[in-house]
Order: sequence, then structure tokens, then C-alpha cells
Amino acid sequence: MTKFVKPAIGLITALMLSGPAVTVSANAHEIEIPDCSVNCAAPVIQIALLLDTSNSMDGLIAQTKSQLWMLVNELGETNRHGMTPKIELALYEYGNTNISVSKGYIRQVTSLTTDLDNVSESLFALKTRGGQEYAGQAIATAIDELEWSDDPSAMKLIIIAGNEPFTQGPVHYESACKRAQRKGILIDTIHCGDEKIGIDTNWKSGADCGGGIYMTINQDDVAAFIPSPFDDEILQLNKKLNKTYYGYGAKGGSFMERQLSQDSNAASMGIASEIARAKTKSSKQYDNSTWDLLDAYKKDDKAVIEMEESELPDELKGLSEDERKDFIEAKISERDSISAEIASLEKKRAEFVDQQRQSNAEERTLEQVMIKAVKSQAKAYGLE
Repeated sequence: MTKFVKPAIGLITALMLSGPAVTVSANAHEIEIPDCSVNCAAPVIQIALLLDTSNSMDGLIAQTKSQLWMLVNELGETNRHGMTPKIELALYEYGNTNISVSKGYIRQVTSLTTDLDNVSESLFALKTRGGQEYAGQAIATAIDELEWSDDPSAMKLIIIAGNEPFTQGPVHYESACKRAQRKGILIDTIHCGDEKIGIDTNWKSGADCGGGIYMTINQDDVAAFIPSPFDDEILQLNKKLNKTYYGYGAKGGSFMERQLSQDSNAASMGIASEIARAKTKSSKQYDNSTWDLLDAYKKDDKAVIEMEESELPDELKGLSEDERKDFIEAKISERDSISAEIASLEKKRAEFVDQQRQSNAEERTLEQVMIKAVKSQAKAYGLE
């Protein structure tokens, strides 16, 4: 086993050595990364997003909508011992009077899932409405309700964002921190507003006791978009990618429609979000084996080849088993080719944007703080 030090209290110093990153911090404790010289499972990243959806939080929700795919892409590009991580996201809302006071104005929107379209669809359905923001109870609820991994090397993280005092509600944040520590879960806090006010209202203390990072954003800021010569081609390739999906079973058709709806939702947040989603769809993180025939075939080709004809999309009905196989494998090859083109163009786009980008110290968006923080924490789990 390789030992790493779990980050604590935001005092993170990453030392890039010849192997995986080593993170050293105050009040930290070691985590063990398995030695994969023989065999090792894919690394696990679990993140629960807890969003304040009270009246004043429209900007926060908008930023989360626009940055969802950027977060997935950044984590999806990490690896441990050459293996791509399995990313699970969960979503909670709190502080909304549409939710019963008996539940602490807290609602689980999605459980931990790899179904990224489900997370996106649920996120875009959120509506703000005014209420009491019980941060400690929201954290405790997420700890108790979600199926957190027992793997000691899994990266388990709660990110809570809001703007009211962190001490509200019947569950004190320090009590929630103790529950998190028992399950090896880090707690990052994002105060939507002034840094000092966040400190004075205990948002920093919440991150300190949760072993995480304290961040502040201006929820009304909009991340600057830098166009590139590759944008239009990436978006056209995304449309071609959609044509390689074939829904099967009772929900196949409706889930294909959901996929297109989430493309539209991403586009509504701007070209940057639309391009980031296209990148996600071309990656290993975008797995739709529960409804897409090609992804299902990759997991269990025999089950798909022997599937009842009534479960199949129209394109495969009436085909022999050999013809089904030939059709599916040809489409998989086509999808892989399109995905590789998107990945290549996205790499060129990133290099172009890096060259054009002007540093803006005043910009404090989720892209600027949350994604950078999570990337730094991932290093502590041997994720390069």
C-alpha cells in the first residue's frame, strides 16, 4: 500500500514527485492507496453538491448549471495507476420553503449516480424560493442518506454552497463534521459573498472542521468565454455523436429525448457549457448502458445479441444475430472515431484558450474556485 495524506483545513501543499502526488497539511491523517502491481479496481470519486435554493441564490444555481460539465471533465481526466476513475455525483437542495420544515427544508434531488444526464436534468429543474438555510443538517442528511463507498482510497467529498450563517438549524456543523470524519468524507464550503463575512458566519470553520477547503464566489459573476477556431466543429461533431445512440427497452426512446434536452440545457448556459458537455459525452464518464444499445453491448455483448426483438430499436428489428453484431460494432467504431475527433479538437481548443486567456483576479466563479480546489484535493488520493 502507498500512503498519502488526506488534505485538511485547506492548508494544501502538493509536491509533485516521480509517482503520484503527495499532499502534506496540518491536522491531516493518512489514507492508503492500493498497490496495483498485480490487480486493482478503478478509483472512485463521490461528490455530493449541496446547493442553497433560497430566494437569493439564482446566481449560484446558474453557475452550477454552467459548470457541471467542466467539473466532470476535470475529474474525468485524472487517473490512478493509469485507470480512469468512476465518478458519482449526488445533488441536494436546502433552504427552500417548497420543502417541508419537518425535513429541515432539505431535499435529496439525486442519489449518488453515474447517470450524468439525470443529474443535469434535475439541476435544471431547481427553482429558488425562500426559507431557512440549515447547513449542518443538510450535511448530516447527505452523510446519512447516501451510499458512500467503503473503499478507504475513494475520494468522498461534500461541497456545500450558500450565503446565510453556517450555524443555523437544529444540527450544529461540528456534529455533522464528526459524522463525516467517521466515513472519511471531506467537506468543502463555498460562501456566496464577501470572504470576511463568510469567515465571520462560520463558513470557513465548517471547512476547517470538515478537513476541506473554504472558498468564496461572487454568484452574480459570469465566467469569461474565449471563442476558438475549433468551437463550431466540436458542436457539429456532437450532433453526429447523437446519431450513434440507439435506445432499447421501454425507456430507450424517452432517454434519447432526455439526452437532447440536456444538450439544449447546456447550450442555454452558453457555448462554453455546450462544448464542455460535448467533451463529457466523448469520454468514458458518459455511460448510458441502461438505455443505449451500444454502451450495453460493451458491458454484455451476449445479452444484447440475444435481446428480445420487442426490446430492440427499429433499426435492428428483423436482423439475424450476426447482422445485429455487425451493425452494433460498426456503430461503436463510428462513435469511437467521432469521440476521438472531439477529444483532439478539445485539446487544441484548450491550448488556444490558455494562450488567449488574460488572468482576472477579480473573477470569482465556480469555475475559478471549486474546480481548482477539487483538483488539488484529488492529488491527495493518488489521482494524477
